[in-house]
Amino acid sequence: MTGVTDGDGEAVSEARRPSVAAVARDRRVWLILAVVAGLLVCCCSAVVGTLVALSSGLLSA
Repeated sequence: MTGVTDGDGEAVSEARRPSVAAVARDRRVWLILAVVAGLLVCCCSAVVGTLVALSSGLLSA
């Protein structure tokens, strides 16, 4: 099996990517997911609230 080479023909060391389990243990990943989920919930609830207010006639278009 041949090794990975760059454009000059020199061998390039392959960097190992972390496993899914290692990434899942990282607290920063969970923090980012929590922020994204919170923003998604806030935006969706604001849109639903606006649609309900418009459909019930509380806001004048």
